Amino acid sequence: MAADRTRADSLRWMVQGSNTFFAALAALPDDRLDQPTVLAGWTGKHLLAHVAANADALVNLARWARTGEETPMYSSAQQRDADIDAGATRPAAELRAWAMRSAETLHARLAELDEQQWRWQVRTAQGRTVPAEEIPWMRAREVMVHAVDLSAGVGFDDLPADFLAALLDDIAAKRSAAGDGPALTLTATDHRGTWAVSGVGDSIPVISTVAGLTAYLSGRPAPGVTSTGEEPVPELPRWL
Repeated sequence: MAADRTRADSLRWMVQGSNTFFAALAALPDDRLDQPTVLAGWTGKHLLAHVAANADALVNLARWARTGEETPMYSSAQQRDADIDAGATRPAAELRAWAMRSAETLHARLAELDEQQWRWQVRTAQGRTVPAEEIPWMRAREVMVHAVDLSAGVGFDDLPADFLAALLDDIAAKRSAAGDGPALTLTATDHRGTWAVSGVGDSIPVISTVAGLTAYLSGRPAPGVTSTGEEPVPELPRWL
């Protein structure tokens, strides 16, 4: 867990993100869920099935922390993708109910964990071993970012500024660890923070608001993001 991101922060952002996501979803007519999203190959139903299945998967990690019995998020990456595809064929009302039910179950299971269980080591779908107190952060990222992906009126600039700064820390670290993208130095116009991304070539200076930088670094549309150097702002693949 990042040194300046606490469990209380993650729990607060998870609740805020859930409220934001489900408010956006409620404003979205059922027929819009059949339309494509900004995520290539996914309709709104795919996105909703993913968010619902993600909560179920994180419930598995909460159970692992509570009982000590290894309970992976998903049986396999292939099964995860198949479940999302199958979920996308379900009626909108069923998907909405599943997403709400799974979110409520996750919140309830996390509320049951004691201090020792919060520190129990679990494994993410990407194979990282983390303490269970990472679970609310993992969920906060999903509901916050995918609330934007719904295209129901929520933008990155509607998300909490402290969450965006923490998310930039997270994405920058993960892109740096991969090391296969362009090297970047991101500077916010409305925040004191600067984020460095290790990668290929000389570092390209990128400037925008914290919200714009987060949209850009997550591989989403980010108008207003500019470079102060000779190289143009490179496109990035989707993250999350």
